[in-house]
Amino acid sequence: MRILAIDYGRARLGLAMSDEDEVPASPLPPHACRSTRSADLKFLQSLVRREKIGAIVVGHPLNMDGSVGEMAREAEEFAQELAESTRLPVQLVDERGTTLEADRVLREGRVAAKRRRSLRDGLAAVQILQSHLDQRSARSESVSRETNDRDSV
Repeated sequence: MRILAIDYGRARLGLAMSDEDEVPASPLPPHACRSTRSADLKFLQSLVRREKIGAIVVGHPLNMDGSVGEMAREAEEFAQELAESTRLPVQLVDERGTTLEADRVLREGRVAAKRRRSLRDGLAAVQILQSHLDQRSARSESVSRETNDRDSV
């Protein structure tokens, strides 16, 4: 199943998706035509159909202390509307630091500042996707260990 990751922002949506084996692929071009929420949802519905997306993760921009601020509430509302419009499972993923990390990686790669702006959101979406996949893997390993422990008793 392919998973779509979204780095939610007011100006752009950073996008990335996995391949069918749930391995993160390259970031997609950001969606910068943020005229209305309805237009954003239509764009994403089309992307979901075209790419055969089975689940969506949206970055949850919590404050550094873990509290929910204005952007986190906006992302929560967006995720809810996205789930309703696509009829797919949509999960929020803690994204603290992903944009800063993406920017650091691009600076270290000596990407020009003008080009960094267009790449940063997609790279942050890749990091959100990887975080989601890592969390799922850790949960399934934990369940597997618990099952093995019970079976060996």
